Amino acid sequence: MTIALLALLGFVAGVYLRPVAAAFESDPADTRAEARRAARAALVPPIPAWPPLVELGTAAVVALISWRAAEPYLVAFVFAGLAGTLLALIDWRTYRLPDVITLPAAAITALLLIPTGQVVAGLIGAAALTAFYGVLWFIRPEAMGLGDVKLALLIGLVAGSLGWQAWLVAGVGGQVLGALYGIGVIVVKKRDKKTDIPFGPFMLLGALAAVCLT
Repeated sequence: MTIALLALLGFVAGVYLRPVAAAFESDPADTRAEARRAARAALVPPIPAWPPLVELGTAAVVALISWRAAEPYLVAFVFAGLAGTLLALIDWRTYRLPDVITLPAAAITALLLIPTGQVVAGLIGAAALTAFYGVLWFIRPEAMGLGDVKLALLIGLVAGSLGWQAWLVAGVGGQVLGALYGIGVIVVKKRDKKTDIPFGPFMLLGALAAVCLT
């Protein structure tokens, strides 16, 4: 029953995430105006689109998290799942991960993890994963954006609070999924290795796998 109720909550949240994500642009002239536009979109009661792919996807994410997450982690992980879904939607369409969402989401998740007693482990995981992605960005800045490095804060918090195994699954899983998608794009669409791909969604899928599998 709890999973079904939270899945319904995820569906309703997806109704709001869709217009909020649509408010972000690939190359905004004014990021503050963009953030205000997104905030206004969140305040306007929307209606589900058809087909409701975003709504169903959000419901599935929340259902998976509620199925696997222990009770002390549930609120923090559901929040992180909703924030991650929004970031994935934005990155997939615009190839951006806006700081106005990424950084507050990480801070709020850290606060919500305090009741679990694992917030310190989460912060260590966040620092380690951010450092890891920072090194990757430094080595190949053309293959990864700073937004991905900042997203590692949120992912590292979630995975680190669950232990080193979850941290490894999240870190390695995102890399593997992103690489597989990149290879698929090259093979299917006949593009070269320099083709840009939105890496954030695959990092977030790796984090979801860490929650579900560890």
